[in-house]
Amino acid sequence: MDSNTEPQASTSGSISASREAVALPLPSTPFYSVEYPGRVKPTSVPEAIRTLGGQHSLDSAFRHAASKAESLVELSLRPDNPFSHPIPGEVVASNAILLKVVKRKKKKKPGDAEDGFIGEYTTEAIGIIPKTIRFRSLADYQYQPNVEDPMSKLRMSMSSMDVEAIRAYRFPEEKADYMVPANPSSPSSPPLPPPSLTSDTDFEMNLDPQLLDVSNPAPDSNSDMRSNLRLFPPPIFSRQTIPQVYNFKANTASIVSTTIDEETGEEKKRLINRMRWKGYGPATIYFSDTIVPNKPPQNVEAVRAQVDQRILKMLQDFFDDRPVWTRMSLFNQFAPGEAREIHNSKVLLPLVCYVFQDGPWRDTLVKFSYDPRKQMDARLFQRLYFRNANHPIARPSVATRRQDRSATNAFLEHGVDKDLERRTSHIFDGRTLTKETAAFQLCDIEDPMLKEMIQDTNDLRETCDERDGWYSTHVFERIKAVLRHKFFSLLDGHIATDEECRNLLATHQGSTSKTVTSSRNAKLRSGKHNMAKGALRPEDAAALRLRATLDRNAKNIPIQR
Repeated sequence: MDSNTEPQASTSGSISASREAVALPLPSTPFYSVEYPGRVKPTSVPEAIRTLGGQHSLDSAFRHAASKAESLVELSLRPDNPFSHPIPGEVVASNAILLKVVKRKKKKKPGDAEDGFIGEYTTEAIGIIPKTIRFRSLADYQYQPNVEDPMSKLRMSMSSMDVEAIRAYRFPEEKADYMVPANPSSPSSPPLPPPSLTSDTDFEMNLDPQLLDVSNPAPDSNSDMRSNLRLFPPPIFSRQTIPQVYNFKANTASIVSTTIDEETGEEKKRLINRMRWKGYGPATIYFSDTIVPNKPPQNVEAVRAQVDQRILKMLQDFFDDRPVWTRMSLFNQFAPGEAREIHNSKVLLPLVCYVFQDGPWRDTLVKFSYDPRKQMDARLFQRLYFRNANHPIARPSVATRRQDRSATNAFLEHGVDKDLERRTSHIFDGRTLTKETAAFQLCDIEDPMLKEMIQDTNDLRETCDERDGWYSTHVFERIKAVLRHKFFSLLDGHIATDEECRNLLATHQGSTSKTVTSSRNAKLRSGKHNMAKGALRPEDAAALRLRATLDRNAKNIPIQR
C-alpha cells in the first residue's frame, strides 16, 4: 500500500509543476487611449481625431507636465458648427495593459465538420496604458440657431477667417418680430427657416446603427405662429454638466417700453433697462467742420434742471468774459469744492461749451456759437502743449493723495495760502515753475519777451490755419522755441535770460526753417497728433527722453571710491 502511494504523490507533484504559468516580461512602453463615445472604423480615425481638436490637442492633454487647461479635451461631434455644444472629457490615470490579439485562420479541408476548429488566437502584451481620456457627459439636445441668420453667417465667417465676408457684414435693422407666422401666406418672400433642436448624435461619422434611430418631433400643425427670438449660444460653453440652482431673479430695472411704427402704425412692446448708463459728453467738432454748435446735445439739455444752478450761472459768466478756456485755467477760477463738483457732474460743462478735437484750439472749452476760426483776436486763446520726459506717468496712489490733502490742510491752518499757487498754475511768467506739464494758452503767458512776441500783429495770417492758427509759421515756431527753452530751463533749476533765447533763435534759424518746411508738407489727419500742440519733432523728443533716462540712472548709481 505504501509502494502504491508514493507513485501517486510523485505524479501529483509533476502535474502541479507543469501547470504553473510562465513568467513573461511586461513591456514598459507607454500607450494612451481614448474611450471614444462612438463607432470608429479604421477609415474614420482621422475624422475622430479632428472631432477631438486634432493631434495637437491630444498631445497637449497627454503631456507629462500638462497644465489643467491643457488637459481639457472637448469632443465636438460637429466640428464645423461653432454653435454646437461640445462634450467635455477628462484625462484619468489607468493601469491597463495593451494586448495585441492575432487571429490565424486555417483553410477547411474536405470532410471537416462545420463546427470544427478553423483558427487560433495568439495574444501579446505590447505596453501599458497610464492615461485614458473618458467622456461621461451626455450629448444633450441643444438649441441650434438659424444658419441663414446674418449673425450665424458672421460667426461662421469668423471661424473660417473669411475677411471679405466679415468686412461686408452690416448690422441688420432692429425689429421686434419675436413671433412670426409659421406658414407664410406670401410664398414670394418666405421667412427664414425656424431654428430646431438637434442632437449631437446627428453628424457625418458612421455611428452604431442602433444609435441612429432618432426621430425629430413633428411641429405642431395647430400653431399659426413660431418663435423668432434669435437665441444664439454663448461664445464659450460651461463645462458644468450638472444643473445648478442659481436663484434666478428678474431684473428690477427692466420695464416694458411701447413704441409705434411710423410707417405701419403698429404698436410694439419690448423690455428696456431704465438704469442703463447715459453719456453726457460735450459736443465736439473737428477743425474742418464749418459750423460750430450753438446749443448742448439733446440728452444734456434734458437734465439742465438737475444741476447746481448757481455753479451753472458762474460758468456762463466766465464764458461771457472769456470765450475759450482750458480745463485747468477754468477750474482755477473756482474754489476746490466747486471745481470738484464741475468735474464730477459731467453735465455742467457740456451745458455751456463745446470742444475742438484738433487744430490750434485742441482740447479747449469754447463757448457755444463762438467760432475762433473767424475771430483774429482768438489767436490769444491758442493752446501750446509739450510733454516733460521727466514727469512721472504713473498716477499717485490713494494714500499719497490723502497725505497731500492732509498736508495742504495743515498749511492752511498755519496761515499758508496754498490756494494761491493752485489758482495761478495755468500762468507762465518765465520765472516760476508751478507744474511739470506745459499746457498754456497764449493769453496766460506773462513772460515779457514771450508776451511781446504774442501781441505782435506784424506777421499774422488773413485766414486761420489748422496748424498755426492766426500766426505765420515763422512767428509761431519762434514762440514755441522760446517757451520750450524757458520752461525746461526752469525744470533744470535756473531761469533762462532773454539773451539766451535770442541766441537760441539766431542759432536755430536755419534748422527751424527746414523743419517747418518738411512738417508743412506732411498731411494732417483730423483728430490725430499735430504741430498745433507745440510738440517736439520725433527725433528731438527721443533724444530728450534718452537724456532724462541717463540723468535718472546717473543719480541712482553709487559713487565708488
